[in-house]
Amino acid sequence: MSAKIPRSNENDYSPEIIAERQAFLEEKSGTQLSHTKHFSYDPESMEGNCEHLFGVAQLPIGVAGPLVVNGEHAQGEFYVPMATIEGTLIASYNRGMRVIRESGGVTTTVVSEAMQRAPVFMFKNARDGRDFCQWLKDNFDEIKAQAESTTSVGKLLEIEQYPVHNMVYTRFDYSTGDAAGQNMTGGATFVACEWIRANYPKLRTYGLSGGMDSEKKTSFVNSLKGRGRKVTAEITLPKEVLASVLRTTPELLRNSHSIASLAAFLTGASNNAAHPANGLAALYMATGQDMANIGEANQCSVYSYVTTKGDLYYSITLPALIMATYGGGTGLSTQRECLELMGCYGKDKAYKLIEIAAGLVVAGELSLVSAARTDKANGTNEWVDAHEKLGRNR
Repeated sequence: MSAKIPRSNENDYSPEIIAERQAFLEEKSGTQLSHTKHFSYDPESMEGNCEHLFGVAQLPIGVAGPLVVNGEHAQGEFYVPMATIEGTLIASYNRGMRVIRESGGVTTTVVSEAMQRAPVFMFKNARDGRDFCQWLKDNFDEIKAQAESTTSVGKLLEIEQYPVHNMVYTRFDYSTGDAAGQNMTGGATFVACEWIRANYPKLRTYGLSGGMDSEKKTSFVNSLKGRGRKVTAEITLPKEVLASVLRTTPELLRNSHSIASLAAFLTGASNNAAHPANGLAALYMATGQDMANIGEANQCSVYSYVTTKGDLYYSITLPALIMATYGGGTGLSTQRECLELMGCYGKDKAYKLIEIAAGLVVAGELSLVSAARTDKANGTNEWVDAHEKLGRNR
């Protein structure tokens, strides 16, 4: 019989049970845990974040900046912590931030907010499903009251309806304050669905998660409707700055975006950006976000054009950016410190963090796309050379 992982029903985060698990793993694997067992966290603070705790996986954290943001919630200069093991990444984002600074800063706008839970309701036939859609509209206020009775900050904004066959797929859209909100919306929607089940006799059954929220997955519905927060970041880049810092021109960058957009169409990609997941993942890891949310957060559209003055207007939209400044992993000591570096820890700071993240994506896009070009005069490629110089930890 396989040996069970040691566990304490009284306190599974005490130093004694953690030491017992460490010894268990060393014995079973023959590996000496010389590094993972040493950490500065208070183990008790990790309850609710990690089960069967035995140590910490340490990642290097670098900083890029300052990033100049002209937002409605983030205003000024920010030094952005980034946890990564990819050499060249932070150097590239740092260069992009220089372009932003010398261009007067990036303007950010949070366009909308909606975190979903997406139950599906099943009926005898399509007509019953059609009638249910109207019933949902007529009874929205009561459903809203039921859902909001479970949370102090969550607000039910809308119930989207998608009838198919004898089923009605829905998306319950919520605002969630400074939390990411997946757990919050799950509990709220369950209570609402139980009220619906008790009050709509023709309902055969329902599934709390019907999949229409596309949680932790890329999807076209979230590209259009949004999930978490939808944010746009835009900037006009003077041709002189592009020439001096990125050694490129507005026309070359615009042409690169046209080629990337065509490639996205041909490959069926969900976006035409270069690598938003790189910067977002590094920021997520540093600040205690749910890393799996990169699945939808990396969706990004890029739009640009050369102005009549010969400069480059550049814009990105992230339709499904899911980040928190309160709850989850944000309260862990190292992650909290990283949020505090940007003034983003605690309540009423989520939109500020969202705007900083959008500015970060702009910096990374500008730097990478410019570096990918080949210098015909000397036959070099900045992207290849940078990885050879900074990214060769072999």
